[in-house]
Amino acid sequence: MKIEDILTRAPVIPVLIIDEVADAVPLGRALVAGGLPVLEITMRTPVAAQCMEKMAAEVEGAIVGAGTVLNGKMRKAAADAGAQFVVSPGLIEGETAEGPCPLLPGIATATELMAGLAAGFRCFKLFPANIVGGAGALKAYASPFPQAKFCPTGGVSAANAGEYLALPNVLCVGGSWVAPTEAVKAGDWGRITALAREAAALGQRAAAPVEG
Repeated sequence: MKIEDILTRAPVIPVLIIDEVADAVPLGRALVAGGLPVLEITMRTPVAAQCMEKMAAEVEGAIVGAGTVLNGKMRKAAADAGAQFVVSPGLIEGETAEGPCPLLPGIATATELMAGLAAGFRCFKLFPANIVGGAGALKAYASPFPQAKFCPTGGVSAANAGEYLALPNVLCVGGSWVAPTEAVKAGDWGRITALAREAAALGQRAAAPVEG
């Protein structure tokens, strides 16, 4: 799959920090059941790679990716572990759109966006979205960079996701609110499925025509 195909599967990509391997599969199943099949497991914990492998192998319907990928070596390792895509907080020197698995690079400025476009990328993570201009920045990028599409992440929540999703150059958003730490630790998978269902519905509302 191309990265754009992955980013258009659902309006929200859960950004997951998983501390316990035992939580990976039930968490993934809860999110997929709620309508969010694209899952980003950040490589920030000692068990992240193991969690990603288990989720990719055991959660039916899930498209599992690795987040916080910082270099080409990590990109290849993630692909070898079963990642179907990888996400980086910035541009990775020497990495292009061609590689072992689709890469969604992060950008925070127009200069970085231009460098990413020159490297062959067309889809980007705006990060940290709430600090580098949010929806206003993406509106400003639309005219000079019509070929660029975005997944804003960082400070995105249920309260402001709709504002991002209403923009024509936004394919989806990334956020952690659909899998609260306390719910994961408590094994409250029903709550997480409910939050995922609400997040999945954001795309329907963003796509609805404006009356009047």
